[in-house]
Amino acid sequence: MGHAKQRILLVDDDPGIMVAVKQALSTHGYQMTTATDGKEALDSFDREPPELILLDLVMPQCSGLEVCKRIREYSATPIIILSVKGSEADIVSVLDLGADDYLVKPFRLAELIARIRAVLRRGSTMVAAKVVCGDLEIDTEMHKVSVAGRVITLTPIEYALLAELAGNVGRVLTTRLLVQRVWGSQYSDANDYVKGVVRRLRVKLEPDPAHPRYIITEPHLGYRLSDYLS
Repeated sequence: MGHAKQRILLVDDDPGIMVAVKQALSTHGYQMTTATDGKEALDSFDREPPELILLDLVMPQCSGLEVCKRIREYSATPIIILSVKGSEADIVSVLDLGADDYLVKPFRLAELIARIRAVLRRGSTMVAAKVVCGDLEIDTEMHKVSVAGRVITLTPIEYALLAELAGNVGRVLTTRLLVQRVWGSQYSDANDYVKGVVRRLRVKLEPDPAHPRYIITEPHLGYRLSDYLS
């Protein structure tokens, strides 16, 4: 299999989850490393860096939130959160820290495997000079955007927001995170700025702005650039 050598670090203090997930992913060809608390996870990450991390939030010694925060200080390794906490606030707080996806327990193993494949697929294309999403093409080296071969003129702020989405294809970026990256941390309450720019981008890029194909809204969370059209 193409992913036979990909290493996944599973971090959870629930023995049942550990056994089931490790067995399922090993069967699909992934190489598994495990840790039962945050400190052990950080040690394992530094010793044998994985291609992806499956991370529980509530653990002894060092929480999943802290592990995610520390890893994001020096690594872009994909992180999928596995947690019984499924409120909007919990999901937003973790995505703001840089997690790539969030799966609420209990979950189906088939769904977990699908999420892993999607996240790893994104990671393999994030550094591409050109991002293609259906008829939409974003050339990040030339700062050029086109739809069906027609060059689209964007304002600097429109391009900046689209470039953030293009650098994280398929991944939900929270509105707060987009504000920080595009406008800066001083704009702490600028959600309407994001909505306005997204609305203008859809008018310029989408065949039908009322039913967007490229820039997808994730209700109460943020936005993502679709990864199912390329």
